[in-house]
Parts: sequence; structure tokens; C-alpha cells
Amino acid sequence: MTAAQPNAIDGPGYTAELPCVPESVGRARALVSSVLAAWGLEDDVADSGELIVSELLTNAVTHTETTTTRVVIERQSESSVRIGVSDRSHTAPFAKSPTDDMASGRGLRLVGALSERWGYETNRWGKVTWAVIATPIRRGR
Repeated sequence: MTAAQPNAIDGPGYTAELPCVPESVGRARALVSSVLAAWGLEDDVADSGELIVSELLTNAVTHTETTTTRVVIERQSESSVRIGVSDRSHTAPFAKSPTDDMASGRGLRLVGALSERWGYETNRWGKVTWAVIATPIRRGR
């Protein structure tokens, strides 16, 4: 079982540590969906968030030898959410240019299309690949 922990620093957010295996992708999608719903962000934002975390985590599973990953969902401002996935690799992620007959290689292009921006941060232990999603600002508060 994975328990999401609220972040104690910065803005509101949640962190979950997951095994870096294909089966964790569904758990990460469910986590993003429930966090965004708790923040009142559903529909297109939730759909984008679920797809983004799927692609980022799938890349960590496929291209690294990481055993455990961390998924972080942060409300950076009233108008943006940041989703990050950590791994132990220092290899920079890059968007490929797949041909029509290739079965994979479109993940980061999809992340780029669904987010305002995406990137990665390196650390001594590895990296965090992240994407920022624009969110509607709720009026009348």
C-alpha cells in the first residue's frame, strides 16, 4: 500500500514513494487523480495529470535501474500544478522523434503537449523529471 504524505515545506503538495515497476503506473495515476480532485481540479486537468505521471513514471521504469521512485504533486500557485517523478539515473531525458512505425518514443512529446513546460533537475543521487500543468483559477472565493 502507498500512503501519500502531505509536503511540509513550500506550497501544498503530496509525495508518494513507489516501487519503480510497471504496476506502479496505475497507482501513480490514481494518486494524481485523487490529489487533483481534493484540490477541486478535475476533468481536463486531471486527465492531463494522469497522462503526464504515466509517461514520466514509465520512462523511469523503462530507462533507469531505479528500484524505488518518488512521485510529487505540488500546487505551485493558484494557476499551476507541478508533477515530478524521481529516479537514480543521471541521464538527461529528451523527446525523441519517432517514426510512424515505432511503437514507443512519444512520451515526452505528449508531456510537452499537455503541460506548460517540462524539464528535469539533477541531484547527487539522480534526477527529478517534472511537468507543470496550467489550472483554471476559480473565481468567487
